[in-house]
Amino acid sequence: QVQLVESGGGSVQTGGSLKVSCAASGDTDGTYCLAWFRRTSEKGREGVAAIAPIGGRTYTADSVKGRFSISWAGSTLYLEMNNLQPEDTATYICAASIYRCRVDPYNTRAYNSWGQGTQVTVSS
Repeated sequence: QVQLVESGGGSVQTGGSLKVSCAASGDTDGTYCLAWFRRTSEKGREGVAAIAPIGGRTYTADSVKGRFSISWAGSTLYLEMNNLQPEDTATYICAASIYRCRVDPYNTRAYNSWGQGTQVTVSS
C-alpha cells in the first residue's frame, strides 16, 4: 500500500499558475502508474494526467493539454498548472496504481491508493 498526501492548493485568478504536490510513502516500488484526478460536484471525478514512474511516459487529458504538466521525482508527484481557468476549480487528488498506465490511465478502479485532495480555486 502507498500513502499519498497532497499539498500546494490555493486560490488564483484566471490565467494564473499553481503547482500541487503529492508526497508518496510506503510500497512505491510496486507502483506502476500515478495520476492526478479532480473532483467537482457538477462533473464528479475526472482524470487529469498520469505518469509511469518507470520510463516516465506521461498522459494528459484533452481538457488540460498544453496547460498542465505531470512529473515524478524523489517520491513526489507534481502537477504544474498554467493558464488556469475557472472551470479548473476542483479538488485535486493523487492516486497510485499497481497496474500500468497504458491500458486505461483514468480508470479509477485501477487505482488502489488515494490521497485526501487539495483544493484549487480559480476566480475570474
